[in-house]
Amino acid sequence: MYSGFLSVLEDKASPAHSTVTLIEEEQEDADPWDMPELKDTGVPWSALDTRGKVLRVLVSVGKFILLLGFLYMFICSLDILSSAFQLVGGKAAGDIFQDNTVLSNPLAGLVIGVLVTLLVQSSSTSSSIVVSMVSSGLLTVQLAVPIIMGTNIGTSVTNTLVAMTQAGDRSTFRRAFAGATVHDFFNWLSVLVLLPLEVITGYLYVVTKLIIDSFKIESGEAPDLLNVITDILTESIIQLDESIISGIATGDPEARNKSLIKKWCQTFTNTTLMNVTVPGPENCTSPSLCWVDGNYTFTLKNISETYNVQKCKHLFVNVNLPDLAVGLILLALSLLVLCSCLILIVKLLNSMLKGQVAAVIKKILNTDFPFPFGWVTGYIAILVGAGMTFIVQSSSVFTSAITPLVGIGVISIERAYPLSLGSNIGTTTTAILAAMASPGDTLANALQIALVHFLFNISGIILWYPIPFTRLPIRLAKSLGNITASYRWFAAIYIIFFFFILPLFIFSLSLAGWQVLVGVGAPLVVILIIIIVINILQKRKPGCLPAALRSWDFLPLWAHSLAPWDKVVGVITAKCCCCCKCCQISADDQEPRDKESVGNNNTEVYDNPAMSAEKEVENEINLELKILKMTRL
Repeated sequence: MYSGFLSVLEDKASPAHSTVTLIEEEQEDADPWDMPELKDTGVPWSALDTRGKVLRVLVSVGKFILLLGFLYMFICSLDILSSAFQLVGGKAAGDIFQDNTVLSNPLAGLVIGVLVTLLVQSSSTSSSIVVSMVSSGLLTVQLAVPIIMGTNIGTSVTNTLVAMTQAGDRSTFRRAFAGATVHDFFNWLSVLVLLPLEVITGYLYVVTKLIIDSFKIESGEAPDLLNVITDILTESIIQLDESIISGIATGDPEARNKSLIKKWCQTFTNTTLMNVTVPGPENCTSPSLCWVDGNYTFTLKNISETYNVQKCKHLFVNVNLPDLAVGLILLALSLLVLCSCLILIVKLLNSMLKGQVAAVIKKILNTDFPFPFGWVTGYIAILVGAGMTFIVQSSSVFTSAITPLVGIGVISIERAYPLSLGSNIGTTTTAILAAMASPGDTLANALQIALVHFLFNISGIILWYPIPFTRLPIRLAKSLGNITASYRWFAAIYIIFFFFILPLFIFSLSLAGWQVLVGVGAPLVVILIIIIVINILQKRKPGCLPAALRSWDFLPLWAHSLAPWDKVVGVITAKCCCCCKCCQISADDQEPRDKESVGNNNTEVYDNPAMSAEKEVENEINLELKILKMTRL
């Protein structure tokens, strides 16, 4: 009878169970890249009275002002972050640039550009070091071209790190990380094609040389747009003497012992012609300005003396701390402010972009022009990205600002891609105008390097944008977004490997010489190409492959799936959280347990041992469930 009752219940429950299954299947079949609907949960505008409408307008204006304030603090924190990285690793960056034997290797020059830009967190700083080295004759323009390509890659890590702050929600993280890494893939793919082309033909150098020789460009003045506003805050916190990094790179022995923190903002240099004793006539400035008086040789030389006039006015001007300590302090504070501002910006955008407002903004940003002018939309987005980057004078700021918008679903990946490409062009136009402000003797080289950067990005756009089939960065970014949505720890692995381990590995091989680099790197590249070709054939034409190679099932599971690694990460995280949780529980519950034991001494005799054991088991199960919830990825 009891079994018959169970069978009736199962028969009645089966339709409900099948309905749930259908709903789950429909959710699985839904495209995860569809733009989410930002629903308005508030009271409609038509249902508000006059007081409610005025209050809503005031609240909206207040939110907009707060949004501008957080954006301002976000931009300033990026500037301070760049200064902090220069204090921590700026002198090391100068030392890296100083080794010209390594820079003669194009691949080493590329990874040096990546590493130095990561160290100083500013492509403009690393580019200015390259310009100073070329101007001083320590580096030729041909050797500087791969370094400029590397700076383009290094500067794209900032928005990828910004996307990590949205790892809380799976679908939001999927879109945000893909929107950030579409910039990375564009830079990496462009380098893979254009670096070998430059080594073989010298394409970028020759074209920019022809442009420089064809136009007589006079020295001008670089624009100072957003820096006028941000420098008020950033220069009150820290000011750096960036010429010291360039001095180390160019081999100035005095620059190594100087602090990067600027002490004197106004100085006066007086140059006078004086009699100076020299060891011998060969050390004289010229034979006509040389005379001997007994055992002494005299000559006339220009002696420059610098007098400090006015001290700088920033927080660390009188702090007696080494550059590394100040850099670490600023690094921690700027990261704290940056992450806080980013989280608050996302919260504000989520509260502001609702209902009709969200629909209008999404329609403006993501709608294409009607046929047959739909192709124009992407190029207008490129121009918008270039213009906005020119205004903020930093591609990192612009791409980091649009990353949260991609995450919450206001901007699609397809629209974020041309905006990022335009950002690349915008930062190079700023560099061109800055190069035009160089002195006459260094103008040609500085301008040529800036044009190399500009032409590199234009060539990359021609390769990876005009034809929809060639927009590989979008497909690769979506694939990576799907992986990181399922295994969020993989995002950190991607950043560490592609921006730190791989460049350091190539740089180490370059130090060992061409023979070691080719001997180790060539087999690895061949193996990677074979794996990529097999993957493509497995998806497109599996019949062309032998039966064993039509899938990777013949390999151990850990070699072709992230699921075993996910279990390892989950176990490690569970153990760490378990230790922390157990310590917290023991500390929090010790006092209540002591009180309970004192108050219940007389009643413990009547407890049922079986029930106590059941309670202990139940408590252990609840604790394990809490740990699993905390460590769920």
